[in-house]
Amino acid sequence: MLTYLKASAIAGALVMVAGAAMADYPEKPIEVIVGYSAGGGTDVMARTAAPFIEKYLGEGASLVVKNMPGASGQIGITETARSSPDGYTLGTFNLPGMMARTIDREAEYDANSFTYLANVVNDPNVIVTSKASGLDTLDKLIAEAKANPGAITVGMSSLGGDDHFALIKLEGLTETEFTIVPFKGSAPARTALMGGHVAMGILNISEVAEFQEELNVLGVATPERSDFAPDLPTFKEQGLDLINGSMRGFVAPAGLPEDVQAKLLAAFEQLASDPEFLKAMKETANPVEVVTGGDFKALTEDLHTLAKQVWDTTPWN
Repeated sequence: MLTYLKASAIAGALVMVAGAAMADYPEKPIEVIVGYSAGGGTDVMARTAAPFIEKYLGEGASLVVKNMPGASGQIGITETARSSPDGYTLGTFNLPGMMARTIDREAEYDANSFTYLANVVNDPNVIVTSKASGLDTLDKLIAEAKANPGAITVGMSSLGGDDHFALIKLEGLTETEFTIVPFKGSAPARTALMGGHVAMGILNISEVAEFQEELNVLGVATPERSDFAPDLPTFKEQGLDLINGSMRGFVAPAGLPEDVQAKLLAAFEQLASDPEFLKAMKETANPVEVVTGGDFKALTEDLHTLAKQVWDTTPWN
């Protein structure tokens, strides 16, 4: 009986210690892996959200952004999937890009490799051209593409991401052909575009909002005009039914302890109603659309199905 009571006391103490440990989370800095270069839309989203998540997690919480660009974001998200599921490594997660990586090449992760925390941004695509190109309207761009198939070079952040999907849709809608020049992120793609090294770019509205004087912005891929660029016409207004964009959020490795997951989810769920966060995101032209937990995973699975359909119907596949 005494042995049983002693064992019970030890077990109870261990439970209390474990509970205290979870209650103290986080006890050290949390690394946030961004699979793209600094200065791009995903990087800006992560760095803008980080101080708010720190606030919600409580005093002493610290998020440190680590850029791991390459392979269209695959390097960073693979590192996230491989990391210990202890709550101290998070990763940014782009849709449809991250799921496209599992279709167009061999990937060491799938939709079940992650604990889904929150999608934060839904950032529509824009088509932009270099000032040096002379292609300052959508009509001029399409006319040139039809007259000289493949002659127009297109800078974008990656293959298989939302930029690429937008181009595939554009080619299908207009019966045109372009030549893709992929970069390790949207920031270097934008730099190349402004330098006249590529004629055209497909980026996101948050990535060009501050550069409209230096680029020709031909339209935005939304059903209605964006609040972040009310003077910018949609493609639908110009007779082109092109709607596309990038969803960006946060995941952790699969198997995250329930208490840690609950604390992180509670933090991310507060973003949508925080006026200071919404103001900060508006200043960076990032349209906020918060989707958390199981709903975020369901969204991922839906976009994976869409990505596969796009891949299966592209002639170069």
